Amino acid sequence: MKIFIRPAFLCIATWLVFSFNGPLHSQTTLQEAFRDKFVVGAALNRSRITGTDTLSKRIVAEQFNSYTPENDMKWMWIHPKPGVYRFDISDQFVAMGESRHKHLVAHTLVWHNQTPRWVFQDSEGNPTTRDTLLMRMKDHIQTIMGRYKGRIHTWDVVNEALDDKGGFRETNWQQIIGDDYVEKAFQFAREADPDAHLIYNDFSMNLSGKREGTVRLIQDLRSKGIRVDGVGMQCHYGLKYPTLEEIEASIVAFAEIGLDVMITELDVSVLPSPFGNPGGEIGRRPAYRPELDPYKEFLPDSVQQLLAERYAGLFGLFVKHADKISRVTFWGVDDKTSWKNNFPIRGRTDYTLLFDRQLEPKPAFDAVIKSSMAE
Repeated sequence: MKIFIRPAFLCIATWLVFSFNGPLHSQTTLQEAFRDKFVVGAALNRSRITGTDTLSKRIVAEQFNSYTPENDMKWMWIHPKPGVYRFDISDQFVAMGESRHKHLVAHTLVWHNQTPRWVFQDSEGNPTTRDTLLMRMKDHIQTIMGRYKGRIHTWDVVNEALDDKGGFRETNWQQIIGDDYVEKAFQFAREADPDAHLIYNDFSMNLSGKREGTVRLIQDLRSKGIRVDGVGMQCHYGLKYPTLEEIEASIVAFAEIGLDVMITELDVSVLPSPFGNPGGEIGRRPAYRPELDPYKEFLPDSVQQLLAERYAGLFGLFVKHADKISRVTFWGVDDKTSWKNNFPIRGRTDYTLLFDRQLEPKPAFDAVIKSSMAE
């Protein structure tokens, strides 16, 4: 199910823009360039949701037609204590999105990280029972979704349930409830808003094991009458990993079983990884070493060009499969506020996005705009 309108004249208008020389970023925006292909979103931090970050307001409003809250709808922030919900930031998020006519995504209902300990414990601090945890899950999902029914379009229902081999990750959800906790989460979400677009979201989806495990998971849910609308590929990538062929294999595999494919958390690190492809696993935090932070003061032009080429390759692939992909969301807006400055090693200086620390478009921005013209 596509979540946007495709005006036929846009391709012609975009071609006319590129027929002139000059700085591309002054003549078109991301949402305009890809309007006939997929929506382009950004994850917004609290300062952008509340409006205290006034410098980036124009970029956020003009460049993107989809918004995701970076942190403020995760359990620890929106439901910190039993019976206590804090909707002030999420209310502002929805109101801002509606006022600008944006496609809204909620992230995330069920995840093993950034969930308070009390959720999984009884009054003595011991693991709670399956029935109690299911009751808490249902209350959480249906309270939040009920508040925003018909207003938030897409929900990350379950985040990161699988390990890299495609089996269930051992988490509190899985150990207390069992493997069917994913089924229950989607069941509760569908009951809360039958018309919402419900997706399963995970990192390292390019890995064959996780790709195959995701397909098995979705097919198993469907065999039980549980509808899953789409899959979110987080896409926390590096300059050289993963290969475009690996990414493409997953896009095709998910689309072949009728899933709407979404690129949900895109960024590209230019820094050396202390351990291969870290994906989005936030549990591994190596110690800081200067040799792993080589661009503390600035990014050399040669690396800036590599970043632009990498983004051009990624968006060329996304455009190739625009019939399968409904949304591409960057995990952040600019380099200064990117989470990758502190992941997986705290205190590094990374350059992961299309706008630099002064909120100026980078060569990668122009490369992405140019890729929208690919056939």
